[in-house]
Amino acid sequence: MQFRINGQTYEAEVDVRTSLLDLAREHLGLTGSKKGCDHGQCGACTMLVNGRRINSCLTLAVMHQDDEITTIEGLGEPGNLSALQAAFVRHDGFQCGYCTPGQICSATGMLDEVAKGWPSHVTEDLDSVAFTDAEIQERMSGNLCRCSAYPNIVEAIREAAAETQLAEAAE
Repeated sequence: MQFRINGQTYEAEVDVRTSLLDLAREHLGLTGSKKGCDHGQCGACTMLVNGRRINSCLTLAVMHQDDEITTIEGLGEPGNLSALQAAFVRHDGFQCGYCTPGQICSATGMLDEVAKGWPSHVTEDLDSVAFTDAEIQERMSGNLCRCSAYPNIVEAIREAAAETQLAEAAE
């Protein structure tokens, strides 16, 4: 089977029952995404597939052979962090760090959803999505942080969103 992950093509012969998370971690050495609950309830395994966030523990790798998959390794690297990664560092949006890759991948997908105007459960005006703390909290509710760094995570997301908007306005 062939997979496109973080802009690179990988060949892997795995059992058709292998999850996308297990493909990345156990077969390709991409260990940034974490196996938290293995039931899709914690978000530690969040990856982006064609730009949309998914719980990679709940999807079979074989289903994503033609998709563009992004893991935390594809968002940035030491010395060249994404805006979200840098904001998480500045705001201490992690404590033990276990959930952080999933949080950052999820936040990346969430910011794209907001930019596209997709409403959430708490969106008051369906014609104009306001980027409020309630919106951030609702959209990130599928990602658990056992250390309770939630206020810092919200601040990091808010800062990265502002930086991204400023960068796009300058272009």
